[in-house]
Amino acid sequence: MSATSASATASTAPGPDNALRELLTSVDRGRQRKNRTMTGLVWAAFFLAMTPLFSLLWTVLSHGLAKFTPYFLLHSMRNVSGGMDAGGAYHAIAGTLLITLGTTVISVPIGLLAAIYLVEYGKGPLARAVTFFVDVMTGIPSIVAGLFAFAVFAIFFGPGVRLGVMGSVALALLMIPVVVRSSEEMLRLVPNELREAAYALGVPKWLTIVKVVLRTSVAGLTTSVLLAVARVIGETAPLLIAVGTTASINFNLFAGRMMTLPVFIYDQYHQGPARCARNATNCLVSINLDRAWAAALTLLLIVVILNLVGRLVTWLFAPKLR
Repeated sequence: MSATSASATASTAPGPDNALRELLTSVDRGRQRKNRTMTGLVWAAFFLAMTPLFSLLWTVLSHGLAKFTPYFLLHSMRNVSGGMDAGGAYHAIAGTLLITLGTTVISVPIGLLAAIYLVEYGKGPLARAVTFFVDVMTGIPSIVAGLFAFAVFAIFFGPGVRLGVMGSVALALLMIPVVVRSSEEMLRLVPNELREAAYALGVPKWLTIVKVVLRTSVAGLTTSVLLAVARVIGETAPLLIAVGTTASINFNLFAGRMMTLPVFIYDQYHQGPARCARNATNCLVSINLDRAWAAALTLLLIVVILNLVGRLVTWLFAPKLR
């Protein structure tokens, strides 16, 4: 027998090394079936979760695009009645943006300062009390926030008062706990080594928070604020109670009623199909519902823009790792 045939016989002969190699490279059919089954279930759950989202987007787009025009975005409902094919949501868009801006001005300083206190200074019963009340405020129904704002302003201005700033206060009660919780998590992500390095250089704690902690977490904090704004911008019940409705344009948060997009959607849907005379030529039965769907599309686009801005801010200001 030649040396070549002998070596080939030795390599193909069963041995401990070959058996171990075969054991490690072989696939257990039972585990393979379980893996495929779980992969299929995960994909099925993903498609099941995404189906309502795509259905919502398709429904809003299909019903709202017909009325979503520059005229709708640049005109109010003043002097529009019945089934007139006129009017738009300009006053509601302006009211939504102004009230949301007022809410942000109230909520961000309070929420951010509370988060800084809980992360940097929070120890003892006061910190536990703040955490407890933040958790309680997270579960407050939105209509209760509206009733609270109405009750507070009614003490000073009478029971018939309706102001845009009342809506800002009501939404601030809903937005503050979201800002506190999200900002608290962002601040906790800042490495303690950065704080200790600043302390070692003799930097005071307050200056360390301003120059090191906040600058490091600015991207996460901005994203948290924008997501909190997107959370409260669609609230209807507190605004319906505290701000009321109007068909006119009002840019003053401290004078008179204001219209917002969620309330505008509710108001148009509540009116239902328009009553048109038999021979009316400028009357559409479905005009109110068409306006409601177009306003819903406008509100959806504002929320999408806020989320995109949050992503952009995170990408621009996030710490770059080399």
